[in-house]
Amino acid sequence: MNTRVLLSCLAAVVAFSGCEKVKKLVHFKSHEVVVAAPAPTATPTPAPTVAPAPVPRITANRNAGVIILCYHRFEEGINSPMVMKPADFEQQMQEIKDNGFTVISMQDFLAWRRDEKEIPVKSALITIDDGYVSAYEVGWPILKKFGYPFTMFVYINYVGTGGKAITWDQLAEMRDAGVEIGCHSYSHQNLKGKGPLFSKQAAEEVKRVGYDAWMRKEMIDSKKIIERQLGIKVATFAYPGGFYNAAAEAVIKEAGYEAAFITYGKRNGFASPAFDEIGRYGIEANKPKTFADAMAMVGGGVGPGMGEMYAAAPAETHSNAASLETEPADGATVSNPKPVIKANLSTMGEVDPASVEMRISGFGVVPAKFDAASKTVSFQPTTQPLRDKDYTVIISAKVGGKKAETRWTFNFDPSGAAVPAPAAGKAP
Repeated sequence: MNTRVLLSCLAAVVAFSGCEKVKKLVHFKSHEVVVAAPAPTATPTPAPTVAPAPVPRITANRNAGVIILCYHRFEEGINSPMVMKPADFEQQMQEIKDNGFTVISMQDFLAWRRDEKEIPVKSALITIDDGYVSAYEVGWPILKKFGYPFTMFVYINYVGTGGKAITWDQLAEMRDAGVEIGCHSYSHQNLKGKGPLFSKQAAEEVKRVGYDAWMRKEMIDSKKIIERQLGIKVATFAYPGGFYNAAAEAVIKEAGYEAAFITYGKRNGFASPAFDEIGRYGIEANKPKTFADAMAMVGGGVGPGMGEMYAAAPAETHSNAASLETEPADGATVSNPKPVIKANLSTMGEVDPASVEMRISGFGVVPAKFDAASKTVSFQPTTQPLRDKDYTVIISAKVGGKKAETRWTFNFDPSGAAVPAPAAGKAP
């Protein structure tokens, strides 16, 4: 009975729990449940940014020293300071090894100067100037025998001219084998614009276009041609004859060369001399002391310019030997693809008729005829007409028992009329 009463009371409370009146009567008050807001999350303090450790530079062995040797030509039977007999060249290569030198590449030398690479304490560089084919045919095989890297410095208007000049294809083969190719100017002239190794033809060109424009052709245009012909970046320049001045150094910087070389031998250090005055020993066949100085890493060589060397061998400078009357005239433009090419050699002196030889760029040695009475040598390209835009003609002959050489250039344009030479029509 009590259970029933309790259940009834509970049911009544539930039924009337929603009535406001009942709430007031019984003073019922619902409890509010307050949910506390979460405590604000503290913004984490970012960890300090730690910069990546700098990649340590290779600290080059700054006490190392480098000698640089300058050669030109390797042949038998030619009496010239610039011509080394192959056996003598091979002996010097052995002496480099015997004296404790390690022959390094040009790129290793440049990387060392940039503080990017170690090199042996006693290092040597081998360079060969001008672009004689004997460097390819004689010098290179000897250097291969010793495993020595080397650099070829070539000048534009000699490469591919036939005779004893190296070709672009041969240079490409050397490039593919790892030989460094550097620039030796456009026409191998004294960049001071005067003095030894500066021809009358060059003087006329300077007068015509201005010294600054001529310098840029010699040092910038030549670089671009080598890069275009061989698909490489040319990083180095060798001053012809070692002659340079402040203007030449300014163009070296403008052209973007990483190093430029003179011809006074010295020990080259990590930061000295300056990048555009790096010394080389000009090795001469008749001056063994220069090579001995190199092995001792003392100053020496042929001095600030190679004037004495070139004076001893005028035929080897590739400059012009005399003032000649030529046809086509020097610098002229012809439209005839089969012109008569000739020169009067009377101003050269007593020429040995049997020694007269004509070479033409793109042709090589041609079957030119020499008329002893008029002292005129001539050739007409009947079977192989002209095709290129410009040509260089090289005449060599013995005068008084000594070899002399002269050259001139002309242009070919089949689309237009012939254009006379800007100068007087003489090859200086």
